[in-house]
This record gives sequence, C-alpha cells and structure tokens, in this order.
Amino acid sequence: MPRELHDVVFVDGVRTPFGKAGEKGMYAQTRADDLVIACIQELLRRNPGLPPERVEEVAVAATTQIGDQGLTLGRLAALLSGLPNTTPGYSIDRMCAGAMTAVTTTASSIAFGAIDVAIAGGVEHMGRHPMGEGIDPNPRIIAEKIVDESALVMGKTAENLHDRFPQLTKARCDAYAVASQTKLAAAYAAGRVQPDLVAVATRHTEKGWGLATADEPPRPGTTLAELAALKTPFRPHGNVTAGNAAGLNDGATACLLASATAAAELGLPVRMRLVSYAFVGVEPEVMGIGPVPAAEKALRSAGLSIEDIGLFELNEAFAVQVVAFLDHFGIADDDPRVNPWGGAIATGHPLASSGVRLMTQLARHFEEHPEVRYGLTAMCIGIGMGGCVIWENPQHADFGKEN
Repeated sequence: MPRELHDVVFVDGVRTPFGKAGEKGMYAQTRADDLVIACIQELLRRNPGLPPERVEEVAVAATTQIGDQGLTLGRLAALLSGLPNTTPGYSIDRMCAGAMTAVTTTASSIAFGAIDVAIAGGVEHMGRHPMGEGIDPNPRIIAEKIVDESALVMGKTAENLHDRFPQLTKARCDAYAVASQTKLAAAYAAGRVQPDLVAVATRHTEKGWGLATADEPPRPGTTLAELAALKTPFRPHGNVTAGNAAGLNDGATACLLASATAAAELGLPVRMRLVSYAFVGVEPEVMGIGPVPAAEKALRSAGLSIEDIGLFELNEAFAVQVVAFLDHFGIADDDPRVNPWGGAIATGHPLASSGVRLMTQLARHFEEHPEVRYGLTAMCIGIGMGGCVIWENPQHADFGKEN
C-alpha cells in the first residue's frame, strides 16, 4: 500500500544556559542528564495542551555516551521527566550534529506516519566528559592512511581549511568572531535570547546553591586587538585561536516536533515546517567545509536555491568554517541574515546539543521576519561530515503553497 507523507512541524524549542566546561564552570557538579531533563520538563510545562502520553518518542543525542550521558539516555530522560513509561526513547550520536540528527530522525518517523509527536534534543557536559573520553579509535585509520592524523583533532582541521582556502584569512575570522560577540550582547540586551532559556538549579560543594539563568561563555566587548594577541594552539603562527572558535561547554537542548495534523488537533503552535534535510561526508581533514555540500544537497531536494534562503543559523564551531560557507555562496561575512543573534563563538557549543539551539533561534527569527519564507540551519561535523536542515516560515503569506 502506498503511504502518504505527513508534514512535520517544529512546535517549540528550549535550552539551558550554556556553561563553561571545567571545575570553574557553573555546571561543574551538575549531572548531564539533569540538564536535558530540565529542558524536556520545560517543553511540557510550556505546552499544557499536549497530553504527556501523546509523546511517542524521545531522542537525546550525546557525543560522549558514558557515565551520566550513557545508558540509552533518551529513555531514562523520558522517565525522569515525568513522561509515562509507555514513552520509548533512545540515544543518538553524530558528534556535533547529534541534536540535529535527533530532529531529522524523529521527524522522519513522523513523516512516515509511525508516530505523531516526538521530543528531540541533545546534551554535552564537556567538563565531566571531554570529547573522546574512553574511546579507542582503530589505529588502521591512520596506519593505512585512510585519514591524516590531523583529521582527529578538530582545531587542526580548521587550520587545514585555512590552508585550502588562503582567502579565509585570520583577520576575516577574527572580525567575524568579534561580530558574533557583539550580536549576542545586543540580543541579550533586547531580551531576545532569554525566553527560551530554562533556568537550572546548580549545587557545588564549595560554592553552594546557584541558579543558571544566562550563558557563561560570552565575552562582550571583545576587540580585534585582543583576538590578534591570542595564541594559536593547533599550529605555531597559525590562524585558529580561542577567540575565533567555540570553547568547551556544557549544556542541553530539546524541542517538540509533531505532524501538522496532530499539532492542529492538539492546538499546538506551528513555528516552522520542515522542508528538507541532508547529511554528507567530506574529507575528514577539512571537515569544516561540510555545511557547503550539505546545504547544496538539501536545497536540491527542496527545489530551492541559496537565493531563496532569507535567514541562516550556522553553527560557529570555528569562524573559518562559517566564512568558508559564506564565501562559497557569495554571501558577505557581515550579512545581517546570518546568525542575527551571534553564534557558538559567543554562546558556546556543547557539541551534540547545538543543532536544536540553531533551530529554536531560527523559529524566533521567523516570528520577527514574516517577509522571509525559508531559513536554513547547518553545521560541520567531526570526522568529515556536514548537516543542513531547511525550514519554512508559517508567518509568510505563501506558507504551505507550492513553489
């Protein structure tokens, strides 16, 4: 029997404030699973018209699936969030694109008609679980020259990208990084970031109780001169610094997805419609170029061109990979359509959680820009991949019509 595909809509998204990894960070003694549980509970609180038993899947991503990020976290988080024991769940790993993949995987189940409502998200506590903790990469991948050893160090792949494209200068990347900090500070001052932040109670044996209500990594007021003086840890006289790359961070995200039919039945808001998505592989040594072919593939699938995209949320793992994307598509480094509230260089990048942050912010941008019909979320992914998801704005006059 032929199956009818169902439209998938983004109902709501939230995140914890992002913290700095390490003993001095605000989440130093807070469990990773408690971060994502707080997000799931907030989604349920914000959408009281959704009966908990209607949530049919919970997918939670983590790059380092060990300790309090392990043991089928999606299922455990569902139970600990108060969802009924009839709600299944699972864990997912596509490194930085974990939450993005949790969204596209559950969305595919909704589109197929297997489920109607799902929660997807991600968590990374890089202070408790540094990337790569406990792993044992097969030595053949280096010994047989399948990849260069630099492919396993993300900062070195960013330096390789500078080598590949000499026009992507350190000066351009530093300028982009300063702009990211400036835009995030302006968004905070205007109260735009705060509505989707989940306050998290924290406890520390020395610092006592606390309440995380704002991102910890931002450095407002950062100047070009300050960035120019930073060390280049991945290569002597290199281009990548702590100032033009995302840091090591802790945090979680979650979003609510539904079929358009279920959203209408339950009276849930429709903030975006999923149009298309794509994941691709690229040379691991220049993994930062991944969003380019991923976007090209997603655009082809949707029958769109880059000119149809009115808003971009690009993950800023490194400034150079964002500038490479913009360069390829002929978009100015300071184009106002790109990361209007800044990005991961300022906000932080808790690996597997970041994809849903991009989507939640894009949904907010859509509300402010009804003239924009399509938006794009994209990110580079470790070991040589890229991901892209294209969304449609329900505020647009032509929403839902054929192109």
